[in-house]
Amino acid sequence: IIDLLRGRRAQLTAIFAPEHGLWGTAQDQIAINTHKEATSQLPAYSLYGEARCPTESQLANVDILLCDLQDVGSRYYTFVWTMALAMQACAKYGKKFIVLDRPNPIDGVTLEGPVLDPRFASFVGLYPVPVRHGFTIGEMALWINEGLGVGAELEIIRMRGWRRRMDFAATGLPWVPPSPNMPTLDTALVYPGGCLIEGTNLSEGRGTTRPFEWVGAPYISPEPLARLLNSEKLPGVLFRACYFEPTFHKFQGNLCGGVQIHIADRKRFKPFLTVLALIKRVYDMHNSAFAWREPPYEYEKEKWPFDILCGTDKIRKTIEAGKPLAPLEREWNDQCAAFKRERKDFLLYN
Repeated sequence: IIDLLRGRRAQLTAIFAPEHGLWGTAQDQIAINTHKEATSQLPAYSLYGEARCPTESQLANVDILLCDLQDVGSRYYTFVWTMALAMQACAKYGKKFIVLDRPNPIDGVTLEGPVLDPRFASFVGLYPVPVRHGFTIGEMALWINEGLGVGAELEIIRMRGWRRRMDFAATGLPWVPPSPNMPTLDTALVYPGGCLIEGTNLSEGRGTTRPFEWVGAPYISPEPLARLLNSEKLPGVLFRACYFEPTFHKFQGNLCGGVQIHIADRKRFKPFLTVLALIKRVYDMHNSAFAWREPPYEYEKEKWPFDILCGTDKIRKTIEAGKPLAPLEREWNDQCAAFKRERKDFLLYN
């Protein structure tokens, strides 16, 4: 986008970078620094560090703030919340906000997971949407701006040819990883569940070639876990017993036993339910070794990270009480149905 703007009538005066930095190289939850962009020598202001919102002085020479980000369709992914805060700043300081829309890579139809309880709002979920929300980033901007009353001067440049039922493979576009641990479309499809592992002492596969698809820990025996999970016959998924050794992050350099999550049917696969079932099995089998991750997490200093990710504390308490997940799934399915009705006025495609 920097190269495309060069030589046009628009004059590029400042650049803003979300989590993972301008080139998507920084690891998760690593603050990035303001620096000069190498080609243009313009300031690249950090929106993932001490400040997560453009300041008045940073916007002083800006008439239009252009948002060009590839979201992955999950509430936890911080790009949409960086966009929301930037849009709020534009509303406050009288700047126009333009979103260059991009596909929701895991489709724009399927919703899953609880709608966020505002008590658990954080930078991995600022507003009440399901975990898998089905919005494009442009539709999310429209919903926040008009549905939640931000009131920015907003323009969305729509895509051509995208249909709601498309996943990214159906677009024919090349997959460009938006962050270091989102290397493939399968990663993005698992992520609405896989990110929940961050709220536990299990490895989510960071430091391997299959982040979020490999889940485990040194205290797990893979074969019994895989056997029990496969016996649940969860839709669209198979579990393979595996071992892996992370090169960084949790359990760096230690052999972990666990499972690989194989997506057998993308349309039937329920990532949120799948990973909750995995966590529940590990909790039941290894209660003395398993632990919930403690705060702080994503700028939140008190709430349990797992609760922040789920957008509720009901799921953690259900697992701790040894109760089944089915009643909770029915509850979040009802919430998703209500949200689907709420969001229909903000859909730009089909």
